[in-house]
Amino acid sequence: MFNPFKPLELIKAEVYTSLPKKFRNKSRAEWSDANRQGAEVECFLEGPSFDREGNLYCVDIPFGRIFRISPKREWELVVQYDGWPNGLKFHRDGRAFICDYKKGLLALDPKTGRLETILETAYSEGFKGLNDLHFAANGDLYFTDQGQTGIADPTGRVYRLRANGALDRLAANVPSPNGITLSTTEKHCYVGVTRSQQVWRLPIMADGNVSKTGVAVQLSGGAAGPDGIEMDAENGLLVCHLGVGVWRFDANMLPTHLVHSDGKHHHHLDNCAYGGPDLKTLYITEALSGDILTARMPVAGKKMYGLG
Repeated sequence: MFNPFKPLELIKAEVYTSLPKKFRNKSRAEWSDANRQGAEVECFLEGPSFDREGNLYCVDIPFGRIFRISPKREWELVVQYDGWPNGLKFHRDGRAFICDYKKGLLALDPKTGRLETILETAYSEGFKGLNDLHFAANGDLYFTDQGQTGIADPTGRVYRLRANGALDRLAANVPSPNGITLSTTEKHCYVGVTRSQQVWRLPIMADGNVSKTGVAVQLSGGAAGPDGIEMDAENGLLVCHLGVGVWRFDANMLPTHLVHSDGKHHHHLDNCAYGGPDLKTLYITEALSGDILTARMPVAGKKMYGLG
Protein backbone atom coordinates (compact mmCIF):
# COMPACT_ATOMS: atom_id res chain seq x y z
CA MET A 1 0.00 0.00 0.00
CA PHE A 2 1.29 3.45 -0.92
CA ASN A 3 2.56 5.38 2.08
CA PRO A 4 2.24 9.16 1.57
CA PHE A 5 4.56 9.90 4.49
CA LYS A 6 8.11 10.31 3.27
CA PRO A 7 11.17 10.76 5.50
CA LEU A 8 11.60 14.39 6.51
CA GLU A 9 14.56 16.11 4.85
CA LEU A 10 16.56 18.60 6.93
CA ILE A 11 17.92 21.82 5.43
CA LYS A 12 20.55 23.81 7.31
CA ALA A 13 20.10 27.58 7.30
CA GLU A 14 23.11 29.88 7.32
CA VAL A 15 23.47 33.49 8.45
CA TYR A 16 23.26 35.81 5.44
CA THR A 17 23.60 39.18 7.18
CA SER A 18 23.07 40.77 10.59
CA LEU A 19 21.71 44.06 11.84
CA PRO A 20 24.77 46.37 12.06
CA LYS A 21 26.01 47.41 15.48
CA LYS A 22 25.16 51.07 14.84
CA PHE A 23 21.46 50.14 14.76
CA ARG A 24 21.57 48.17 18.01
CA ASN A 25 20.72 49.71 21.38
CA LYS A 26 19.40 47.17 23.85
CA SER A 27 16.56 48.78 25.77
CA ARG A 28 12.97 48.46 26.84
CA ALA A 29 10.18 49.68 24.60
CA GLU A 30 6.44 49.99 24.98
CA TRP A 31 5.87 47.16 22.48
CA SER A 32 8.37 44.82 24.13
CA ASP A 33 6.98 45.57 27.60
CA ALA A 34 3.65 44.14 26.46
CA ASN A 35 4.88 41.44 24.08
CA ARG A 36 8.25 40.38 25.54
CA GLN A 37 7.23 40.57 29.22
CA GLY A 38 9.31 43.67 29.90
CA ALA A 39 12.57 42.31 28.52
CA GLU A 40 15.11 44.63 26.93
CA VAL A 41 15.53 44.07 23.18
CA GLU A 42 17.86 45.28 20.46
CA CYS A 43 15.31 44.60 17.74
CA PHE A 44 12.48 42.35 16.66
CA LEU A 45 12.87 41.80 12.93
CA GLU A 46 9.90 40.82 10.77
CA GLY A 47 8.30 41.31 7.36
CA PRO A 48 11.04 40.30 4.86
CA SER A 49 10.15 41.29 1.31
CA PHE A 50 12.03 42.02 -1.93
CA ASP A 51 11.54 45.01 -4.22
CA ARG A 52 12.01 44.90 -8.00
CA GLU A 53 15.66 45.96 -7.71
CA GLY A 54 16.49 42.96 -5.54
CA ASN A 55 16.74 44.90 -2.28
CA LEU A 56 15.51 43.04 0.78
CA TYR A 57 13.32 45.02 3.17
CA CYS A 58 12.52 44.13 6.76
CA VAL A 59 10.91 45.86 9.71
CA ASP A 60 11.88 46.29 13.35
CA ILE A 61 8.64 46.29 15.34
CA PRO A 62 9.48 47.81 18.78
CA PHE A 63 11.47 50.74 17.40
CA GLY A 64 9.32 51.57 14.37
CA ARG A 65 12.10 51.04 11.83
CA ILE A 66 12.09 49.87 8.23
CA PHE A 67 15.37 48.74 6.73
CA ARG A 68 16.56 48.19 3.17
CA ILE A 69 19.36 45.69 2.56
CA SER A 70 21.14 45.90 -0.79
CA PRO A 71 22.31 42.84 -2.76
CA LYS A 72 25.75 43.74 -1.36
CA ARG A 73 24.29 43.27 2.16
CA GLU A 74 24.48 46.96 3.04
CA TRP A 75 21.85 48.07 5.54
CA GLU A 76 20.04 51.40 5.21
CA LEU A 77 17.40 52.87 7.51
CA VAL A 78 14.58 53.92 5.19
CA VAL A 79 12.34 55.42 7.86
CA GLN A 80 11.81 55.43 11.61
CA TYR A 81 8.44 56.57 12.94
CA ASP A 82 6.05 56.30 15.89
CA GLY A 83 4.58 52.93 15.00
CA TRP A 84 4.98 49.16 15.26
CA PRO A 85 5.43 47.84 11.70
CA ASN A 86 4.98 44.09 11.31
CA GLY A 87 4.18 42.68 7.87
CA LEU A 88 5.48 44.30 4.66
CA LYS A 89 4.69 43.50 1.01
CA PHE A 90 5.20 45.43 -2.21
CA HIS A 91 2.34 46.73 -4.33
CA ARG A 92 2.70 46.54 -8.10
CA ASP A 93 3.08 50.36 -8.20
CA GLY A 94 6.30 50.10 -6.16
CA ARG A 95 4.93 51.17 -2.78
CA ALA A 96 5.50 48.97 0.25
CA PHE A 97 2.29 48.21 2.16
CA ILE A 98 2.76 47.73 5.90
CA CYS A 99 0.61 46.12 8.56
CA ASP A 100 1.29 48.33 11.56
CA TYR A 101 0.11 47.12 14.96
CA LYS A 102 -0.46 50.67 16.19
CA LYS A 103 -1.36 52.64 13.05
CA GLY A 104 -3.31 50.23 10.84
CA LEU A 105 -2.58 49.68 7.15
CA LEU A 106 0.11 52.00 5.78
CA ALA A 107 1.92 52.53 2.49
CA LEU A 108 5.56 53.58 2.18
CA ASP A 109 7.22 55.35 -0.74
CA PRO A 110 10.64 53.64 -0.65
CA LYS A 111 12.31 56.51 -2.53
CA THR A 112 11.23 59.32 -0.21
CA GLY A 113 10.45 57.46 3.03
CA ARG A 114 6.99 59.06 3.07
CA LEU A 115 4.27 57.10 4.85
CA GLU A 116 0.55 57.38 4.15
CA THR A 117 -2.41 55.78 5.90
CA ILE A 118 -4.48 53.40 3.77
CA LEU A 119 -6.81 52.10 6.49
CA GLU A 120 -6.90 53.24 10.10
CA THR A 121 -10.20 51.55 10.97
CA ALA A 122 -12.59 48.88 9.71
CA TYR A 123 -16.16 50.11 9.46
CA SER A 124 -15.18 52.92 11.91
CA GLU A 125 -13.95 50.34 14.45
CA GLY A 126 -10.28 50.32 15.41
CA PHE A 127 -8.16 47.33 14.52
CA LYS A 128 -6.89 45.04 17.28
CA GLY A 129 -3.37 45.17 15.84
CA LEU A 130 -2.55 44.31 12.23
CA ASN A 131 0.05 41.63 11.60
CA ASP A 132 0.71 40.38 8.05
CA LEU A 133 -0.51 40.74 4.46
CA HIS A 134 -0.47 39.29 0.95
CA PHE A 135 -1.39 40.63 -2.50
CA ALA A 136 -3.50 38.66 -4.97
CA ALA A 137 -2.93 38.82 -8.73
CA ASN A 138 -5.90 41.17 -9.17
CA GLY A 139 -4.58 43.65 -6.61
CA ASP A 140 -6.76 42.51 -3.71
CA LEU A 141 -4.95 42.67 -0.38
CA TYR A 142 -5.48 40.01 2.29
CA PHE A 143 -4.37 40.87 5.83
CA THR A 144 -4.65 39.69 9.43
CA ASP A 145 -5.76 41.59 12.53
CA GLN A 146 -4.16 39.74 15.44
CA GLY A 147 -3.88 42.06 18.42
CA GLN A 148 -3.64 40.17 21.72
CA THR A 149 -6.12 37.46 20.70
CA GLY A 150 -5.61 33.81 21.58
CA ILE A 151 -7.33 30.69 22.83
CA ALA A 152 -9.13 32.58 25.61
CA ASP A 153 -10.06 35.41 23.23
CA PRO A 154 -10.59 33.93 19.75
CA THR A 155 -11.65 37.18 18.12
CA GLY A 156 -8.82 37.82 15.67
CA ARG A 157 -9.90 38.80 12.19
CA VAL A 158 -8.96 38.25 8.56
CA TYR A 159 -9.74 40.96 6.02
CA ARG A 160 -9.58 41.50 2.28
CA LEU A 161 -9.20 45.00 0.88
CA ARG A 162 -10.33 44.74 -2.72
CA ALA A 163 -8.55 46.68 -5.44
CA ASN A 164 -11.70 48.81 -5.81
CA GLY A 165 -11.51 49.85 -2.14
CA ALA A 166 -14.23 47.56 -0.74
CA LEU A 167 -13.37 45.89 2.57
CA ASP A 168 -14.48 42.33 3.35
CA ARG A 169 -14.24 40.60 6.73
CA LEU A 170 -13.48 36.95 5.94
CA ALA A 171 -13.19 35.62 9.50
CA ALA A 172 -13.77 37.06 12.96
CA ASN A 173 -13.16 34.11 15.30
CA VAL A 174 -9.44 33.42 14.88
CA PRO A 175 -7.27 32.80 17.99
CA SER A 176 -4.28 34.90 16.89
CA PRO A 177 -4.20 35.22 13.06
CA ASN A 178 -0.64 35.83 11.94
CA GLY A 179 0.99 35.01 8.58
CA ILE A 180 -1.22 34.92 5.49
CA THR A 181 -0.83 33.77 1.90
CA LEU A 182 -2.76 32.46 -1.11
CA SER A 183 -2.47 29.20 -3.03
CA THR A 184 -1.04 29.31 -6.55
CA THR A 185 -4.58 29.14 -7.97
CA GLU A 186 -5.73 31.77 -5.45
CA LYS A 187 -8.72 29.60 -4.61
CA HIS A 188 -7.55 29.16 -1.02
CA CYS A 189 -6.31 31.60 1.59
CA TYR A 190 -4.02 30.19 4.29
CA VAL A 191 -3.64 31.80 7.71
CA GLY A 192 -1.11 30.95 10.42
CA VAL A 193 -3.04 30.77 13.70
CA THR A 194 -0.36 31.17 16.33
CA ARG A 195 -2.08 30.41 19.61
CA SER A 196 -3.93 27.30 18.45
CA GLN A 197 -0.82 25.87 16.71
CA GLN A 198 -2.69 25.63 13.39
CA VAL A 199 -2.75 26.80 9.81
CA TRP A 200 -6.29 27.46 8.59
CA ARG A 201 -7.44 27.08 4.98
CA LEU A 202 -10.18 29.43 3.80
CA PRO A 203 -11.70 28.33 0.46
CA ILE A 204 -12.52 31.38 -1.68
CA MET A 205 -15.72 30.85 -3.68
CA ALA A 206 -16.45 32.27 -7.13
CA ASP A 207 -18.30 35.25 -5.63
CA GLY A 208 -15.41 36.04 -3.29
CA ASN A 209 -17.05 34.72 -0.15
CA VAL A 210 -15.39 32.17 2.14
CA SER A 211 -16.96 28.78 2.88
CA LYS A 212 -16.03 25.65 4.85
CA THR A 213 -12.96 27.04 6.59
CA GLY A 214 -10.90 24.24 8.10
CA VAL A 215 -7.53 23.28 9.56
CA ALA A 216 -4.90 22.52 6.93
CA VAL A 217 -2.01 21.85 9.34
CA GLN A 218 -1.95 21.03 13.06
CA LEU A 219 1.38 21.69 14.77
CA SER A 220 2.70 21.00 18.25
CA GLY A 221 5.72 21.90 20.32
CA GLY A 222 8.02 24.86 19.89
CA ALA A 223 8.11 28.17 21.73
CA ALA A 224 4.82 29.23 20.12
CA GLY A 225 2.82 28.38 17.04
CA PRO A 226 3.12 29.34 13.38
CA ASP A 227 4.19 32.86 12.48
CA GLY A 228 4.95 33.88 8.87
CA ILE A 229 3.83 31.56 6.06
CA GLU A 230 4.36 31.46 2.29
CA MET A 231 3.54 29.24 -0.71
CA ASP A 232 5.94 27.78 -3.24
CA ALA A 233 5.33 27.18 -6.94
CA GLU A 234 4.08 23.62 -6.35
CA ASN A 235 1.48 24.70 -3.79
CA GLY A 236 3.78 23.70 -0.98
CA LEU A 237 3.34 25.67 2.22
CA LEU A 238 6.25 27.17 4.17
CA VAL A 239 5.50 27.68 7.88
CA CYS A 240 7.78 29.54 10.30
CA HIS A 241 7.27 27.64 13.57
CA LEU A 242 8.71 29.58 16.50
CA GLY A 243 11.21 27.52 18.46
CA VAL A 244 11.39 24.80 15.80
CA GLY A 245 12.34 26.16 12.36
CA VAL A 246 10.62 26.49 9.00
CA TRP A 247 8.49 23.60 7.80
CA ARG A 248 7.68 22.82 4.19
CA PHE A 249 4.42 20.97 3.61
CA ASP A 250 3.51 19.60 0.19
CA ALA A 251 0.24 20.35 -1.64
CA ASN A 252 -1.42 17.62 0.45
CA MET A 253 -0.22 19.41 3.59
CA LEU A 254 2.18 16.63 4.57
CA PRO A 255 5.66 17.61 5.86
CA THR A 256 8.58 17.18 3.45
CA HIS A 257 11.37 19.46 4.75
CA LEU A 258 12.43 21.29 7.89
CA VAL A 259 14.76 24.28 7.73
CA HIS A 260 16.75 24.58 10.96
CA SER A 261 19.66 26.50 12.41
CA ASP A 262 22.32 25.39 14.85
CA GLY A 263 22.71 28.93 16.13
CA LYS A 264 22.21 29.29 19.87
CA HIS A 265 20.19 32.45 19.37
CA HIS A 266 18.01 31.37 16.48
CA HIS A 267 14.82 30.32 18.25
CA HIS A 268 12.55 32.90 16.61
CA LEU A 269 12.62 32.27 12.86
CA ASP A 270 9.49 34.34 12.39
CA ASN A 271 8.99 35.15 8.71
CA CYS A 272 10.37 34.38 5.27
CA ALA A 273 10.54 35.45 1.63
CA TYR A 274 11.82 33.77 -1.51
CA GLY A 275 14.61 35.45 -3.47
CA GLY A 276 17.57 34.83 -5.74
CA PRO A 277 17.63 34.46 -9.53
CA ASP A 278 15.76 31.13 -9.43
CA LEU A 279 13.56 32.02 -6.41
CA LYS A 280 14.86 28.94 -4.59
CA THR A 281 16.66 30.81 -1.82
CA LEU A 282 14.57 31.34 1.29
CA TYR A 283 15.42 34.45 3.34
CA ILE A 284 14.35 34.15 6.98
CA THR A 285 14.21 36.86 9.64
CA GLU A 286 15.33 35.85 13.14
CA ALA A 287 13.47 38.25 15.36
CA LEU A 288 15.65 38.82 18.42
CA SER A 289 19.19 38.21 17.19
CA GLY A 290 18.92 40.62 14.28
CA ASP A 291 20.17 37.92 11.91
CA ILE A 292 18.76 37.13 8.50
CA LEU A 293 19.36 33.55 7.42
CA THR A 294 19.15 31.82 4.04
CA ALA A 295 18.36 28.27 3.00
CA ARG A 296 18.27 26.62 -0.41
CA MET A 297 14.86 25.08 -1.06
CA PRO A 298 13.90 22.23 -3.41
CA VAL A 299 11.09 24.22 -5.05
CA ALA A 300 10.97 27.85 -6.17
CA GLY A 301 8.70 30.31 -4.45
CA LYS A 302 5.31 31.40 -5.72
CA LYS A 303 5.26 34.52 -7.87
CA MET A 304 4.73 37.71 -5.87
CA TYR A 305 2.37 39.91 -7.86
CA GLY A 306 3.63 43.09 -6.31
CA LEU A 307 6.83 42.58 -8.30
CA GLY A 308 5.13 42.69 -11.71
